[in-house]
Amino acid sequence: MRTGEPLPAVGDLLAALATGLWRYDAAAGVVALDAEAARLVGLPAQPATLTEAGIRARFHPVDWNEVDGIVRLALAEGTIAEVRMRIMDEHQRVIRIVRSRSKPSVDPRSGEYRLVGTLQEVTEPPGGAARSPVTGDWRRSREAFLLDAGRALAEARSTEEVLRVAAGLSMPGFSPDGLAVFGIEADRLTVVGHYGHKPGDEEPFARMALDTDYPAAEVARTGRAVYLSSPEEYRSRYPVAWPLVERFKRRSWAFLPLTVAGRTMGAWMAAFKHPVTFTPDERSVLTTVARMLAQALSRAGAAETERELTDGLQRSMLPTLGPRIPGMTMAARYIPTGGGLQVGGDWYDMIQLPADTSRTRAGGERFALTIGDVQGHDVRAAGLMGQLRIALRAYAAEGHPPDAVLSRASRFLHGMTHGDEGADLRFATCLYVEVDPAAGTLEIARAGHPDPAVRMADGTVLTRPTAGGIPLGIDPDADYPTTRLVLEPGETMLLCTDGLIETGGHDLDTGWRRIRRILEEHEGDVETLADTLVQAVHGPSSHHATGPLTDRREDDIAVVLLCRAGGGYRCAAADRPPAVRRTMLTVAQAEPERVAGARQQLRELLHDWSSQDQVHSAVLVASEMLANVLVHTDTDALLLAEVSGDAPRSGGMGRRLRVEVTDAADDLPHKRRPGELASSGRGLVLTELLADAWGVEPRGRGKSTWFELFEDPATDGGG
Repeated sequence: MRTGEPLPAVGDLLAALATGLWRYDAAAGVVALDAEAARLVGLPAQPATLTEAGIRARFHPVDWNEVDGIVRLALAEGTIAEVRMRIMDEHQRVIRIVRSRSKPSVDPRSGEYRLVGTLQEVTEPPGGAARSPVTGDWRRSREAFLLDAGRALAEARSTEEVLRVAAGLSMPGFSPDGLAVFGIEADRLTVVGHYGHKPGDEEPFARMALDTDYPAAEVARTGRAVYLSSPEEYRSRYPVAWPLVERFKRRSWAFLPLTVAGRTMGAWMAAFKHPVTFTPDERSVLTTVARMLAQALSRAGAAETERELTDGLQRSMLPTLGPRIPGMTMAARYIPTGGGLQVGGDWYDMIQLPADTSRTRAGGERFALTIGDVQGHDVRAAGLMGQLRIALRAYAAEGHPPDAVLSRASRFLHGMTHGDEGADLRFATCLYVEVDPAAGTLEIARAGHPDPAVRMADGTVLTRPTAGGIPLGIDPDADYPTTRLVLEPGETMLLCTDGLIETGGHDLDTGWRRIRRILEEHEGDVETLADTLVQAVHGPSSHHATGPLTDRREDDIAVVLLCRAGGGYRCAAADRPPAVRRTMLTVAQAEPERVAGARQQLRELLHDWSSQDQVHSAVLVASEMLANVLVHTDTDALLLAEVSGDAPRSGGMGRRLRVEVTDAADDLPHKRRPGELASSGRGLVLTELLADAWGVEPRGRGKSTWFELFEDPATDGGG
């Protein structure tokens, strides 16, 4: 062609190169072919217009099924869609293989895409090595790989797990040996993680500006993938970045955007030591993996943010146990529920109280322990918990007794949740314990919370029934009576929320039996005991020992342990002197139902007594003594039960049980001889028949009625 001559027409040029031209209109569903394109698909060599079904019949069905995915991929990347396809005759035999190259575009009004492309015959390599873009075996392998990759990435719960899964992906036919995930922070590119590189190799790429001439930075800016099939292509397109990557000795690179909900959150690099041409099929696999990887990283990032929020809330809302208390040891644990934000309404606290000479020995140091549970397992519950804990600290610091502290707290919570119509009404359970370390006295007020439990010096575990009121926040005028207990040297008190009892499908009864067994069998200090309790009900082993209920309840867990040392006892199981087992309970005139609690306390105190007949006798006589006080006097009854000595199974001669019931009335009981139809008068008769010894002792004001039982070694193991 001479200089200055006009260029040949495009149609003449394509015909000279044996290249056909075709157009596809998705809205109309038709394909227009010129003469050469019609010849290549097996039609007469003249222009033709075919329906989608008509043109589909000219191609191998496996090849046709891949066309739509390849076109959509090219449309998303803004690249050329290239595909090889097999042309079939009417007998379903392959007559030739053609290569199609097309440029997709989208109609802005209808949203349908249009294609304009070329068609050219290609020669099959010797030995039949040529293949369609996706053969049946390769396609099945790809689908299986994507299913496995999607499942593994969906199960990853942290960024580290996502990166580990990505590093283990083995793509069908072209597995990368180097991977890197880049994130975006402000205007900088960060390295989230990498695989196939040595530690420190990422340093040149960390904190790289987004306007740097580097493929990952370009992908992060534009949201479009970059494929580099050779070192020469990399060097020519990114000459500034090439010296940084040359030392890794890679031959091909793919940089793909990590996009979630239309926002590019970073880039993924896959590097290969062997040349990769990045065919449409290979780009399709990489793009699909990048989308799944972006979703997995987004989920993991959200979960990690939630965990960080949880940790921050816990650190800000849960206190430390404060200074050491002479003569006492404490331990506490809080375990959030396993779902959502992992925050809830459970809490515990330790509060230093002002000195009060009227309530402690010589006005000594006092402190309070609180534990509670706000209804719900959400951020609202956590917020109310924080406000309620602060209110409790304020009321306690003012010097109010336990009942007044809870009454004020209930009024505070009621005002917080009942202020507006349709407000989110919440209540809270709470246990407030005022402790005098020197005397070991505990003044307890309870608002709908589980009772405390006490592990005695010899390992016996008793629940301590305490007077209580309704949960906080329900009635602003509710009263909360106070119960006074004594923590003896060597004893440990357990305070907990219902999550410790009921987690694992337990109710209150079966849950307490599980806790009791742990407390009785533990050999260690309170710190290890706290860990043992939590592990037993919340650790992996608990999933193999669920409770009797059909549903497995999961809840927050708060635990506080308080141990009193002294008198030769330490807050550990080893090296303890022989123990005296003791329990004390007040039964008020207005609370005759507490007689049932006294019977239960006595049974628990005698849980390992040799003779069950003697246990029944002790419960009956104690019940009669308490009833005598309530019926024949106007005063309250104080029951004190004490077990001393060594059990026969330990080589001892048997133990002694002494039970005293004290009241403030001066009238002494006397034994009567009731008639056959009399409704009373048999209490002391039964006492004389069942007790080994009994008596009545006048006190300065009132009296004490007592009885004793001696354990019979001959009945050890019976009952």
